[in-house]
Amino acid sequence: QVQVVESGGGLVQAGGSLRLSCTVSGLSFNNNAMSWFRQTPGKEREGVSCISWNGAGTYYAGSMKDRFTISRDNAKNTLYLQMDSLKPEDTAMYYCAAGRTPAPWATCSSSWSEVPTWNYWGQGTQVTVSS
Repeated sequence: QVQVVESGGGLVQAGGSLRLSCTVSGLSFNNNAMSWFRQTPGKEREGVSCISWNGAGTYYAGSMKDRFTISRDNAKNTLYLQMDSLKPEDTAMYYCAAGRTPAPWATCSSSWSEVPTWNYWGQGTQVTVSS
């Protein structure tokens, strides 16, 4: 059974930073691309970033490209999202996603930012940015 667990969310002032973490079990983490999404009430879940199996390929949604950094530690089965220069509009529930479909699972496809691309999701971690 695949388990995805996010952590690291919290309350931060505008301009501050947070680092989110995501641990995965039950999946061959080091053979899989991974991604981050976020969602606010009443809106669709949107892709934030994707990283290939070895970290060589990283992709970001346009508005977050210069402020967020995705990374991974395959030895620890852990995915990270470093978020800097946070803005109130970054307030959302942040989700980690694993198990890209269809194959190949190791790289981010052109559809990485679409929810149906991913099979496994965590419960999310709340990020709140105050102005």
